[in-house]
Amino acid sequence: MRAVPDFGQQHLSTHPSALSVNWLAVVPPVAELPALIEPLEFPRVERPSTESLVPIEHPRISVVEAYREAGWSAAQRGMWLRSSAMQRLANVADGLPEPWGLHVFDAWRPLDLQAELYAAAYADPLLPPGFVSEPNEDPQAPPPHLSGGTLDLTLTYAGTPLSLGTSFDDFTAAARADSLESSPSVERELRRMLFWAMHAEGYVVLDCEWWHFEYGTRRWAAIMGSPPLFGPAEPPK
Repeated sequence: MRAVPDFGQQHLSTHPSALSVNWLAVVPPVAELPALIEPLEFPRVERPSTESLVPIEHPRISVVEAYREAGWSAAQRGMWLRSSAMQRLANVADGLPEPWGLHVFDAWRPLDLQAELYAAAYADPLLPPGFVSEPNEDPQAPPPHLSGGTLDLTLTYAGTPLSLGTSFDDFTAAARADSLESSPSVERELRRMLFWAMHAEGYVVLDCEWWHFEYGTRRWAAIMGSPPLFGPAEPPK
């Protein structure tokens, strides 16, 4: 389906079967995913938080600047989240049993990179809407990554990032968060594990991307029934 440049997929990851691990013994039992219903409308940001962006730093969270390393011209150095989103992410990592952890591909994203990614993705006329947000300049309707409340991530096991059924930025139906629910597999259990760990800290998943989670954004607000917290953000100089 996708005829676009590399979105950084080379950074994902090891298929679980490549590791000499008895997954049945190490994956904790988790519930099935709930119904994922995408909101039709998102509220505008009326009272944006002044909360700062902070770097993603935690002993059980690894990062890779996937878009910068893949050669996207507008990608910037550093991995940033709003401070409350970062605290919640740290709580997720701390709550995972050893030796599980998290691996982040992307978080805060500047508007010019959003525009670059959107143009490349939707150069494919067959790509359905929803995979890459439009690069909206309206401060009351920022793309989710520009808000600093959104990140793309996977699980790690003993420090190794894991592919949970597809690569990062796989723009196909297989990337839908619940696409494996009717197919018992290690990847299904790992997607469930990631979803519920993030859900417990207030994050919501994007239905068409198992790796994409939001907190404080307009989508989050529509799903949670709360006002959005975050408008556009900039990292400290």
